Amino acid sequence: MKPKNCLIFGASGQIGRNLIRGLTMKNLKVTAVTRNLHQKGYILKTQANPGYLEIVEANMFDLPKIEELVVKSDVCINLIGILFEKGKNNFTNIHEKFPSMLSKLCYKHNVNKFIHISALGIEKAVNSKYAKSKLNGEDGIKKNFKDAIILKPSIIYSVDDNFTTMLMSLFNILPIFPLYYQGKTKFMPLHCKDICNLIIDLVENNTKGETMECVGPEELSFKQIIETLLKLIEKKRLLIPIPIFIANIMATFFQCLPKPPITKDQIQLLLYDNIPSGKYKTNFDYGNNFHSKFENEVEKYCYMWKDSGEYSKKKYK
Repeated sequence: MKPKNCLIFGASGQIGRNLIRGLTMKNLKVTAVTRNLHQKGYILKTQANPGYLEIVEANMFDLPKIEELVVKSDVCINLIGILFEKGKNNFTNIHEKFPSMLSKLCYKHNVNKFIHISALGIEKAVNSKYAKSKLNGEDGIKKNFKDAIILKPSIIYSVDDNFTTMLMSLFNILPIFPLYYQGKTKFMPLHCKDICNLIIDLVENNTKGETMECVGPEELSFKQIIETLLKLIEKKRLLIPIPIFIANIMATFFQCLPKPPITKDQIQLLLYDNIPSGKYKTNFDYGNNFHSKFENEVEKYCYMWKDSGEYSKKKYK
């Protein structure tokens, strides 16, 4: 049987790299799209079984090139997303216009399945540009491709993430750490391998036209996440709740950095819990019961931020 051709946008991110590995292990052919072949290609080449991966350099708004790739595909997966804006990489272009264009092309060329990664906990965040753009992107996809599958995950973590790794790096240089909204914002973090396994299942089964909220097995507050990470890297830091107006002033300066640790828009987003809304079914309703516990999984790679580094590594079977 001829392998399905899975077209992946955002393939060089933490989900993309793990997803490529999983799909090719199932003997599914993958076409990975990247903006910079020389920068990302060498990483992607190590993720797949020989002969099952093609890497293509393309601008996400190069319509003829994107259409050429879509025509050859059975499955299209959009993993592209940003947490802060920079030049043309703004929320409108990335979260609204591109998914709309891609879903139209998939419908036009009868692509069997279109899977899009959105975000959890954005329905109530009316004052967040990020949340608005994600919701607008979902609406555009549903209009263009009614059988599209939209996944709305909570925070996704792994050794390749920009969440736990950034926080542990900050703990190594900051004696104090600010808590926004007293650290009460709730999350249900899920491990990268779990969301990848879910996507692989969706590629292989007959699911269509579903919107699914994706969560891990635990509900943790932001403060609990911070305390867990500090415990794992054996550090003690002073956690200080700060007024939001001060947080916004700090974020204004952080936004000038190439890769800001926090932005004003993210502070607005933290006001709302990152847990299921009740509007959609979750992965548990579909029988995808993720079992990866946050502390257990982070413990496997947190040694890099301990004082002893490599020498504090534990062995896992």
